Amino acid sequence: ISNHSYNEDEDYDEFYHTVCDKQEVRTFAGIFLPVVYTLALVVGLAGNSMVVFVYLSRKRLRTLTDVFILNLAFADLLLLMTLPFWAADAVNGWEIGVPACKITSALYATNFSCSMLLLACISVDRYRALTQGSTSPPAGNPRRKRVMVCLLVWMAACIFGLPDMVLATVKHHSSGRKACRAVYPSSLARPAKATLELLEVSLSFVLPFLVMMFCYCKVGRALSQAATSGMRGGRRWKAFRVLIAVVGVFLLTQLPYNVVKLVRAMDVIYAVVTDCEVSKGLDRANQVTESLALTHCCLNPVLYIFIGSSFKEHVLKIAKRCGQTGRRYRQGTEQPAVEISLKPRTQSNAQSEESGDMDTSTFTI
Repeated sequence: ISNHSYNEDEDYDEFYHTVCDKQEVRTFAGIFLPVVYTLALVVGLAGNSMVVFVYLSRKRLRTLTDVFILNLAFADLLLLMTLPFWAADAVNGWEIGVPACKITSALYATNFSCSMLLLACISVDRYRALTQGSTSPPAGNPRRKRVMVCLLVWMAACIFGLPDMVLATVKHHSSGRKACRAVYPSSLARPAKATLELLEVSLSFVLPFLVMMFCYCKVGRALSQAATSGMRGGRRWKAFRVLIAVVGVFLLTQLPYNVVKLVRAMDVIYAVVTDCEVSKGLDRANQVTESLALTHCCLNPVLYIFIGSSFKEHVLKIAKRCGQTGRRYRQGTEQPAVEISLKPRTQSNAQSEESGDMDTSTFTI
């Protein structure tokens, strides 16, 4: 699975054996990608590192969503750590060997897929909070269930990264430039590449998007009916804006990249691109849209963390303690978070608040 766009810059079309000099594409990648990747690395490291630090130092992992968000931050951090290697590849070519190429490619694919799957899991857990009450303790060990769910997500993501681990290698172009890219067996090049591209689009975009739409539509319907339980219109509209932002940002960042990937898969199957200039334009579109897709790693902390009143309180407390190292701040008061109950209306709010360490069924905005 070719997840890094600039490694598709070829001097020869691998299926039609026609010369197509893509020096212009490589020049564009050498300027555009390092700038975008540097910005994504700086912003993404700052946001996701703050998430990990706050969760591990101040905020307890009381719910499954908390566990998913922490894993999402780890996956985004691991993905961002591969960007310097791809930026260097875009400028100078791949100079650090085949093992590093395989490991970096597999890390990229694994953590990119893991991020998408975790976004779907977060939406499922919010939907579960709507359909299930929090007054009765869950069957079995909740901590064990959380660990098992996260292990399943990471195992699925690792499976997505296996093709890159196996197929990625350093290819020498006629110009003498080295590139880290997936090289398919000649007898299976066309069907294998098309199949893997379609699987990636289906499992890393279409499936998470459908899950998010189903779950958040249910949550949105519950919020629209919350007026009967005394929720103010302003709070309800704020919750709607959160849901719209989550789905809207996902579509804005992921849809263009997956459309380009789908076009490339169709090209492999039906050979729709036969002109060199069109092929160059498709490569540049792949570089731009993939860079846009990577910005989701920077936006995840904003969408899933900093919009939460409770989390912002923890950040403010840490900042205040750092600025007042000589003063005691252990007894400071904390403003309550604004929460919207997502449990069935037949259950009382008092019972929900007594759930303690069990999974809460609230959607914090």
